[in-house]
Amino acid sequence: MIVVGSALELVWRAVVIGVGATVVMDLWAACLRLFGVPSLNLSHLGRWLAHAVRGRWRHRNIAEATPVPGESWLGWCAHYTVGVGFAASLLVIEGDAWAEAPSLLPALVFGWVTVLAPLFVLQPGMGAGIASRRTSRPLFNSVKIIVTHTVFGIGLYGAALARAWLLG
Repeated sequence: MIVVGSALELVWRAVVIGVGATVVMDLWAACLRLFGVPSLNLSHLGRWLAHAVRGRWRHRNIAEATPVPGESWLGWCAHYTVGVGFAASLLVIEGDAWAEAPSLLPALVFGWVTVLAPLFVLQPGMGAGIASRRTSRPLFNSVKIIVTHTVFGIGLYGAALARAWLLG
């Protein structure tokens, strides 16, 4: 593990890069929706998290679980917090040198690694099964997640590049 300059600098970089990458991923999801391809309902993410905090990690179908006040807000906050957390992890692994002169491959690889979270934690917990196996189109949904997280990796690179260019 390479130590990043200072804790405050790590947090600042992670917020800028993580929010930027998550926005890129959200823009991708919005484009897909224009073509009728649904994406994760962030209210359902918030619902799942609220139930998880209370000890219920698995659901048959999260859409049928009891709604929770503020679940949409919670889902959006969690979505961006996870993006920032992933960016922080990438920065800790790659260190200052990557943050100052980003390259695409580490960001792409990291984006692909983040596929593990939805395929093996979130989807099973929300009732879709591992790698969407309980959905009507498991292969399509899994490929969509892989592509979306590839876009997230590109977003990590783009946001890191923009941050380095604008802020030095």
